[in-house]
Amino acid sequence: MLDLFDTPPIPGLSTRDDLISPAEEQALIAGIDDTSLSPFRFQGWEGKRLTASFGWNYDFDTQRVARAAPIPDWLLPIRQRMAALAGLDPLVLIQALLIRYDPGAGIGWHRDRPIYEHVVGLSLGARVNMRFRRRRSHGGFDRVTVPLTPRGAYHMSGEARYDWEHSIAEMDRTRWSITFRSPSSRWALPLDPVLSI
Repeated sequence: MLDLFDTPPIPGLSTRDDLISPAEEQALIAGIDDTSLSPFRFQGWEGKRLTASFGWNYDFDTQRVARAAPIPDWLLPIRQRMAALAGLDPLVLIQALLIRYDPGAGIGWHRDRPIYEHVVGLSLGARVNMRFRRRRSHGGFDRVTVPLTPRGAYHMSGEARYDWEHSIAEMDRTRWSITFRSPSSRWALPLDPVLSI
């Protein structure tokens, strides 16, 4: 979402409405629902959202990253479009995360793991607000809210990616998302299958 002067609300954040058609949205939702999704786990706690990772997976219980199943063929065309949105080579988007947020599910304040650089997401189903916050040096937070429309996409890099946390409040309607990530130059992903970080 840009203002009248095409200035992003946060440097490093860009959004685009209607990246895909309603028919493509329904096909992607069906693909996500046909995937073996598991409840999100964080240090022994089980979240309400259901997830599946491809390419690479970060395990929050063990704090290790490991290779996951390859990104499925049905996700490759949307990866290509998401990469074009972000100005990236599709092959650098090495991780795909599928999430279904059923009613009552959301995601708390966080930054993506430092092993990843660019974060490119596609929102499906319910419209939501992605909330951003950055701690001020003198106390309190700067806050920005960015609406995510159904079939809309976003790209986080730079300041939006590293200086701001983001979250999505619990929802009363089902939402699905597809997120692709590139590896960070700050971390070398291993040739061996598992890395502790």
